[in-house]
Amino acid sequence: MSDSQIIVTVSGVDKVGIVAKVTSVMAQYEVNIEDIKQTLMQGHFVMFMLGNIEKSKYSFKEIKDSLVNTGKELGMEVWVQRKEIFDNMHNI
Repeated sequence: MSDSQIIVTVSGVDKVGIVAKVTSVMAQYEVNIEDIKQTLMQGHFVMFMLGNIEKSKYSFKEIKDSLVNTGKELGMEVWVQRKEIFDNMHNI
């Protein structure tokens, strides 16, 4: 169900612990990771995750704010979008 699915994008200079920190925050907020893709391009780390918040007791805003703040702590850019909005943006 896309209304309970979110897309998390993480981007920035590669360093140790990015995946561990971001995924631990997702676990803390009860977000199920359904798919994950990551790559390293000339020292630049990029990761896309598909998460499901259906069973989380936290709101989308709480989850998004926590992940964005985690990105700031890591010196990374983090974007969190509902999958249905992400899909619609790419269908225009």
